[in-house]
Amino acid sequence: MRQMFEAPFLTRNRVRLAYGTAVVADAIQLLLGPLGWPFADDIIDLIAMVLLWRIVGFHPLLLPTFALELVPVADMLPTWTACVALVVALRRRQQTAPPPPGTTVIDV
Repeated sequence: MRQMFEAPFLTRNRVRLAYGTAVVADAIQLLLGPLGWPFADDIIDLIAMVLLWRIVGFHPLLLPTFALELVPVADMLPTWTACVALVVALRRRQQTAPPPPGTTVIDV
């Protein structure tokens, strides 16, 4: 269970896959938006959130993005792409941050 919430190390391929997933989800919603299919947007959002969770790991920004996608006009904005950009930036900062004081780092 704990492993589901641990952030994986962001590789170049993970970042590309995350951006690709977000852009595809936003593009599909933009193209299907005028058709007005009742639950298509919600299903796309759910799939996007689960895929992004698996690719970049769980981040609290995924939850408000999912909630924002339920608002009728806001779902036409590229919110998944923006969320991925923020999560990637925050995760990269965490990965390059120096270790906390008192932590022993062993280079192998």
